[in-house]
Amino acid sequence: MSAPASPLRLTLASASPRRRELLARLGVVPDAIVAADIDETPHQAELPRDYAQRMAREKALAVTVEGYVLAGDTVVAAGRRILPKAEDEATARACLELLSGRRHRVLSAIALRAPDGTLRERLSETAVKFKRLS
Repeated sequence: MSAPASPLRLTLASASPRRRELLARLGVVPDAIVAADIDETPHQAELPRDYAQRMAREKALAVTVEGYVLAGDTVVAAGRRILPKAEDEATARACLELLSGRRHRVLSAIALRAPDGTLRERLSETAVKFKRLS
């Protein structure tokens, strides 16, 4: 007789309250939350789509726990330019001024690493038209 299978564990590789909220809306509560410690600097000439996918993938691979690991990243892009995360008022203001009256894209990538190491990845791209700010 074989031993019973251990329960599947899901670790969210993000400290983002928004990611937890999205999972909760699906009725999913991760067993653990572990922020991935990776370098989030874009590579030279890296396209926004490639950057978002790489960030999600690297986060999923960086969290070394048993079970499933779910990671994600969201990028705002104006053309080929990756906008920085608005970590202070000056950066937020500069980004809003750049987006004012323009179209931009929001790219959201997810990566799910299975216990056997296989990786499943998806990317969602949304076109946004931002009204002119006064």
